[in-house]
Amino acid sequence: MRTDIFARLDREPEPPKIEVPGMTRTRLALFGGTSAFYLAIVVAVLLSTWLVTLDWKIMLFRPYQQWPGIHGFLDYYVVLGQRGPTAVMVAAWLGWRSWRQHTLRPLLCLGAALLLLNVTVGAVKLGLGRLGPHYATQVGSAELFAGGDIFPSGHTANAVVTWGILAYLATTPRARRYLSALSAVVALGVGLTTVYLGTHWLSDVLLGWAAGLLVLLALPWCEPVIAVTEAWILTLRDRLRERLRDRRRLVPSLPVASGGPRPGLFPPRPAGPEEPAREPAREPVGVAGGRRTPVARG
Repeated sequence: MRTDIFARLDREPEPPKIEVPGMTRTRLALFGGTSAFYLAIVVAVLLSTWLVTLDWKIMLFRPYQQWPGIHGFLDYYVVLGQRGPTAVMVAAWLGWRSWRQHTLRPLLCLGAALLLLNVTVGAVKLGLGRLGPHYATQVGSAELFAGGDIFPSGHTANAVVTWGILAYLATTPRARRYLSALSAVVALGVGLTTVYLGTHWLSDVLLGWAAGLLVLLALPWCEPVIAVTEAWILTLRDRLRERLRDRRRLVPSLPVASGGPRPGLFPPRPAGPEEPAREPAREPVGVAGGRRTPVARG
């Protein structure tokens, strides 16, 4: 006997009415505040302020040596911020959501968020070129423009976006609250884990949190493009289906008598210039019993 839990795994008979988030005043205020925080972190590192001094104090403290007992667990936990594994896990879940709700929006939102993340975070990483703690060359230096790619933290920003997209796509306020809290805890833990392992400065993590949050806050601006892309993909799918149906209708179906030979799949090839047509064998007129009939001559 089926229960409500298994019934909820079935595909819905028709697409549900999903309320698409808009760029509200609250979201705009959060976007502006996060942008100011992002800019303040960048300026603080560029000017080698107290934040860079704090980075060096934590780095020289070497947390991984102070608490070695949790090192093994955190080596696995930090994978929750790695782009490849997390993208596969979340894409699998959102793919099922797309199938169940007859819409491509969940997968397209994930793709748009990851694209924004790669462009914005990647550009700042390459532009500032900061070296990580393990490759630092001068104590007290911000290690900028040295060919690195550590600032902001990609692990942290990816954790914010990849797990935060689940809260963004939640269909009920309760689920949105729970998923927001869960994604915040995961992203906070991933960022602090990179500081513990010594792979990132604290300022890298702060900027990574801000970068990921900016991507999530900017997603409502991408919703019109996502809607147009979904409509285009679905239209293309319908056209391909119609072409396949037309091809099946054009295939002739010849009746075959019971027990009779079935028509060949390939028609006989006509004779070409290199291969003359074979004529049927002809017998001389008047042949009877193998003897030639004499012909009277006048």
